[in-house]
Amino acid sequence: MSADGRGRRTGGTGGDPARDGRRDARGRQRGAARTEGRGHRTAAAPGQRARTGDAARGAAFDTLRAVADSDSYANLVLPPLLRERGIGGRDAGFATELAYGTLRLRGRYDAVLALASSRPLEQVDPPVLDLLRLGAHQLLGMRVPPHAAVSETVGLTRERAGAGAAQFVNAVLRRVAEHDLDAWLGRIGDVADPAGTDEVARLAATQSHPAWVVRALREALVGDGRPVADVADLLAADNAAPRVTLVARPGLVTADDLAVEAGEEATAGPFAPTAVVLGGGGDPGALPAVREGRAGVQDEGSQLVALALAAAPLDGPDARWLDLCAGPGGKAALLAALAAQRGARLVANEVQPHRSRLVAQALRAVPADAVEDVRTGDGRTVGTDEPGAYDRVLLDAPCTGLGALRRRPESRWRRTPGDLATLGTLQRELLASALAAVRPGGVVAYVTCSPHLAETRLVVTDAVRAAARAGTQVEVVDAGPVLADVAPAWASTRVGARPDVQLWPHVHGTDAMHLTLLRRS
Repeated sequence: MSADGRGRRTGGTGGDPARDGRRDARGRQRGAARTEGRGHRTAAAPGQRARTGDAARGAAFDTLRAVADSDSYANLVLPPLLRERGIGGRDAGFATELAYGTLRLRGRYDAVLALASSRPLEQVDPPVLDLLRLGAHQLLGMRVPPHAAVSETVGLTRERAGAGAAQFVNAVLRRVAEHDLDAWLGRIGDVADPAGTDEVARLAATQSHPAWVVRALREALVGDGRPVADVADLLAADNAAPRVTLVARPGLVTADDLAVEAGEEATAGPFAPTAVVLGGGGDPGALPAVREGRAGVQDEGSQLVALALAAAPLDGPDARWLDLCAGPGGKAALLAALAAQRGARLVANEVQPHRSRLVAQALRAVPADAVEDVRTGDGRTVGTDEPGAYDRVLLDAPCTGLGALRRRPESRWRRTPGDLATLGTLQRELLASALAAVRPGGVVAYVTCSPHLAETRLVVTDAVRAAARAGTQVEVVDAGPVLADVAPAWASTRVGARPDVQLWPHVHGTDAMHLTLLRRS
């Protein structure tokens, strides 16, 4: 990692911002004003002070504002914005980590800023608060020299919010820079848990997750037979930027060939035979295999659950498969590639038209005779419209997404416990439809990108009981041996004897995907 000519680090994450802060602390603080609202110096020397913000920081700021103002997702806003502005290479990496990291750690930084500011945060204009968060992430979460983190953020503030706001941001960030990350974590933890008896409150503040999410994840870990103390490691994994994983779609490209195409830093995924993990940097969309649809960007956990459905034993024919909620198409493309090798056909159903188009795009390289249809329709009616018509059914149910917080950094701040009731009703209706759509002897994979027990076990239990009341017997298949067959290395990570499978970011390096296999009798 090297600094560019503007005195800032141009890319990368990690490192020890605390060390940088301690190294420069005395020089930066000597003679500086301590009060807000009056004229005071920036941390940089006069000739180095930034008058405006640079392009990478501006892109990160605009992404935060789009997420806040338009309910957008950062992963849909930032990449096209970088392309439009011609920001590439290290600057693109810097902007990506700055935006995503700030969104992930917003709760932590708000707790820090509340102590560093003499003004209550609710009285700070939202754009200025976002600028403060960006500065805090540079100081406490990235390898940016403190003087550059402050002066560049002040310059961006001056450009976007005016001179008065720039003075305020300068004063607050200089106070943030007075302590390293460990010191701030201790301080905000003590504020959240002054008696030292509320571990959830302390973790919520220091690890930047809403308290209800911390409780839910802790319960899910215990339910999976894992130690309650694992929750700290899980929260930390949620806060780490995931590496990009590719899927080599069988019959279209091999994992070995894909790894060669991806470059010498690419490695095989630890579990799925289809997974290739990219090294640092680079645009996966530039790889020919990805451009042509022979490969795609897909979390290894997402690959594993699709592979498990395809490998699950069933009785009778194996000719017609269904992806009930197929958008945006990653699992559908993997299933269709597998189906093509067996002479089976896939129907991909998606309720939203624009997502149906994404599914069709994802399937573009799969042999045409392996794709029966890509349709737009309500998955809740498929079981009634086509009873017993499929041999294998994937239901990747809409959920809170608590298993993918590292990829969707804004989700933790948008979801509420109230979402569980609405989603739970939908999940049960979709699973009932899936169980009606599969033929006797066929298999359904119930999948969520959430480990929350209300979205996993409780939904399955209720659906099995409801099917029995309707005269349909459903058996929960032990998914462990099936997944161990597909991914032998996974077997050593399994704990307990539950028939479902729960993946974890801190254990498997995947999203927290849940899998239950059900066979209709």
